[in-house]
Amino acid sequence: MKRKHQKTLELIFARPTSANVRWSDIEALLLELGAQIEEREGSRVLIKLFGERRVFHRPHPTPTTDKGALASLRDWLFNNGVKP
Repeated sequence: MKRKHQKTLELIFARPTSANVRWSDIEALLLELGAQIEEREGSRVLIKLFGERRVFHRPHPTPTTDKGALASLRDWLFNNGVKP
């Protein structure tokens, strides 16, 4: 895994939850892990990974991801064995 993706993973798992994680960095990390990402209606994004499908909302107008989405993503990754 590239250092950039490792840093993004560390930010996702950081406590307290970071408020400065860019959604584009998260998408790049998920693609590195083998995810398929599809655009949905509005700002929704379908992510297929670990044999599961999850829908997240791409943040707007700012590029940073909210803490609730990070917590959900962190739990999903942790439950599937992905750790920093």
